[in-house]
Amino acid sequence: MYRSHNCGQLRSSHINTEVTLAGWVQKIRDKGFITWVDLRDRYGVTQLVFDEERTSESIFKTAQKLGREFVIQVKGTVIERASKNPNIPTGDIEVLVNELQILNISKVPPFTIEDQTDGGDELRMQFRYLDIRRNPVKNSLIFRHKVAQAVRNYLSSKDFIEVETPYLIKSTPEGARDFVVPSRMNPGEFYALPQSPQTFKQLLMVGGMDKYFQIVKCFRDEDLRADRQPEFTQIDCEMAFVNQEDILNTFEGLTRHLLKEINGVEVDAFPRMTYDDAMRLYGNDKPDIRFGMQFGELNNVAKHKDFNVFNTAELVVGIAVPGGNAFTRKEIDQLIDWVKRPQIGALGMVYVRCNEDGTFKSSVDKFYNEEDLKAWADITQAKPGDLICVLSGETNKVRSQLSTLRMELANRLGLRKPNEFAPLWVVDFPLLEWDEDTQRYHAMHHPFTSPKPGQLELLDTNPGAVKANAYDLVLNGNEIGGGSIRIHDKKTQAVMLRHLGFSDEDAKAQFGFLMDAFEYGAPPHGGIAFGLDRLVAILGGQETIRDFIAFPKNNSGRDVMIDAPAKIDEAQLEELHLKVQSK
Repeated sequence: MYRSHNCGQLRSSHINTEVTLAGWVQKIRDKGFITWVDLRDRYGVTQLVFDEERTSESIFKTAQKLGREFVIQVKGTVIERASKNPNIPTGDIEVLVNELQILNISKVPPFTIEDQTDGGDELRMQFRYLDIRRNPVKNSLIFRHKVAQAVRNYLSSKDFIEVETPYLIKSTPEGARDFVVPSRMNPGEFYALPQSPQTFKQLLMVGGMDKYFQIVKCFRDEDLRADRQPEFTQIDCEMAFVNQEDILNTFEGLTRHLLKEINGVEVDAFPRMTYDDAMRLYGNDKPDIRFGMQFGELNNVAKHKDFNVFNTAELVVGIAVPGGNAFTRKEIDQLIDWVKRPQIGALGMVYVRCNEDGTFKSSVDKFYNEEDLKAWADITQAKPGDLICVLSGETNKVRSQLSTLRMELANRLGLRKPNEFAPLWVVDFPLLEWDEDTQRYHAMHHPFTSPKPGQLELLDTNPGAVKANAYDLVLNGNEIGGGSIRIHDKKTQAVMLRHLGFSDEDAKAQFGFLMDAFEYGAPPHGGIAFGLDRLVAILGGQETIRDFIAFPKNNSGRDVMIDAPAKIDEAQLEELHLKVQSK
């Protein structure tokens, strides 16, 4: 038996108990005649004590040879600690060691295994197995486990059945790029790794499973950022004989359950907002509604005043920054420089100070009087003491720019509090979106999303106006889930694919199996998929997902620990019927 107790278990009630512990050496404090060692495992830290009077000479000498991260086993007696540590659960006791065995030695770690480490991101990812020993990463992985278990328990209690679907599937041209896998047994042919189990979960509904879920790995070969990985995990769900309201109610229940079970937070309201309103009021389809700063469109009160910047703009729009009148001129100039960065792309920013006495002072006083500026304040709901920030330009671009500025200001003002949770359903998305590069429409969600009832005919006359029977669940400015009511008959699916540019032959080749299934009594069905990585990070009070993934990739999609992706040898390439790599 390597251990009778773990390193977070012992308390005052164990005093005079003989115990066996095993773990890693966290710290060593050698006073010459006495040595203390902090022994760590997943469960906590226990202080060990070796001294010349109570410890045998051989054990005492061995203890003095220990180094950080040595793996050891000790046996000894639990005694009361003379200098107690109230910061750890085991702080009232220590173990007087009478047996010590070194199970494995350790090189000096490349960074300190402490909560506050001196290791940079790339170094810690290279030695991720060491990083996992640190409490922040270890606790994040344990937190992820708790969330996943809570999801499984809740959905199982609601009669959902967990079903595994294939990882080696067929590549499709819609959506992000696929990761492809060559088939040795079928020369020149390839599998794709799934971007989602979409068609399989629909087939499970055709198969009569009624309620399905899966916590499943998905893969997308796309550009990366802090909250995106090439492989990610979804809570994938589908239900038969449901409409949109049924699905929204079901997964409001799941979200409420997680917030209460994991965070101890009760959330009653799940407001709903149309996509069009989200874009008009917040400039994006996943608004953070924990704070105000809604957009105020100023075209009617800002144009035709001899200020050509606004007169030539498609949209003039502003936000009221609470307490922003306290910003110094230098701080405002820094904000202007911030929005002019290439990442944001604004040409400049107009501002209005809302003074406490009800007067206004703007950067465009030459063109606008007090009455004009008061109209701006009314539209943006600015109060005395606020600052109005105004951008102008092409509608879609300026909304995106102001949305980014809104979030930056909220961060600077401390308005995005991680312990506050504000869920929101965004509904009535466009079914299709126009792609300038390909000069054709693409499915905004995926080709299997149903149009809103009664709008199918619009596909022939005004495809951009068709609304999707689709919905996203937003939490604190992050999309945590998205789904739709699906098309469940062959004729409608064929119409949809035709409008997406598929010929009848291409549609049959790519999705014939699904369309054939629809001819065998497919029920009305719909579903949703939650991004588990992002959901866990938000519930954990963060927005970057990397620390909640055991072995993440870096921003270049590389695993720097195992050095992947990597070249394979020529024999493998020949066996897979692929061109030999050039040296």
